Amino acid sequence: MSRLFRLYEHQLKVRPKLTNAIMTGSLFGIGDVSAQLFFPNSPQLPPSVQDIEAKPSYDIPRTVRAVVYGSMIFSFIGDKWYRVLNSKVRIKGRKPNDWANMVLKVGVDQLGFAPLGLPFYFGCMSLLEGKGLGAAKEKIQLQWWDTLLTNWCVWPMFQLINFSLVPVQHRLLAANVVAIFWNTFLSYTNSQMDSQHKLAVQYPPTVQ
Repeated sequence: MSRLFRLYEHQLKVRPKLTNAIMTGSLFGIGDVSAQLFFPNSPQLPPSVQDIEAKPSYDIPRTVRAVVYGSMIFSFIGDKWYRVLNSKVRIKGRKPNDWANMVLKVGVDQLGFAPLGLPFYFGCMSLLEGKGLGAAKEKIQLQWWDTLLTNWCVWPMFQLINFSLVPVQHRLLAANVVAIFWNTFLSYTNSQMDSQHKLAVQYPPTVQ
């Protein structure tokens, strides 16, 4: 494991953008694989619909989309954002590792980046799925606030540790390792919105 980490550090110095892209894309892919394997059906669907959709086949294009988003989109945005937080976000007169600066970084990250990053994710995934901006808007309207609240339950404490103890060049990696679980949740949430939209078309509600 230590040898693998040294190889990663070396590649990060030699080819930082490519290394981050491969690592981030792989971890987003792992998150989607986990979502598909462990959460294949929606508990929100009626039992009759779950019977129809029993034992769904593995969706390879869905995993490919997660890898593409992680490697070609988020890896560059995330790396740049962490570098901006490290170099630009600080209280004048305080040391970089001062607790006040750490709290400020977490606050800017969670109140500035997270509220924009989540709709950006849902929007990108809708476009990668071949859907229009209307579908992206619908996903954002349905899930943005609930997903953001869940985000705030997970990330602030981790990011405080991340900004305090992890070297800047490894912060995106540390976040992405923890984000395997978060990416699983995002992939699951994104797929459930697709299932609910499909249900509304194929199984219109009956009048009681």
